[in-house]
Amino acid sequence: MDKFGGLSEERIRKAYEEGEFDNLPGAGKPLPKDTLEGIPDELKMAYRIMKNAGYSPDEMDVKKEIMTIEDLIRKSEDEIEKNGLKKELNAKILQYNSLLSKKRIKTNSSVFKQYESKIEKKFF
Repeated sequence: MDKFGGLSEERIRKAYEEGEFDNLPGAGKPLPKDTLEGIPDELKMAYRIMKNAGYSPDEMDVKKEIMTIEDLIRKSEDEIEKNGLKKELNAKILQYNSLLSKKRIKTNSSVFKQYESKIEKKFF
């Protein structure tokens, strides 16, 4: 054990012996459930960083779906299929923006801006 590890262990042991850990909030209660329980250990840190930055797994899933639909649109040669995918894409973008707006995160999606302008044209 290095010097700092030994020093830390010594301070923790001393605080424990002096009873500094006896009346901590939540003492005797179970730890909160790990929200990242099903995620592999090597990815948990990345998920925690994203969660602390304000993004949730739900938002990441919707974002992946958006990217998949965009790929399908680019590769599709059938106009009817493209139109259906574009409608699905717009619905997913609205869902994504809704998830972000609940957390008061602003979006700068150009596709959302285009959709917004189409709506405005219909009303004005």
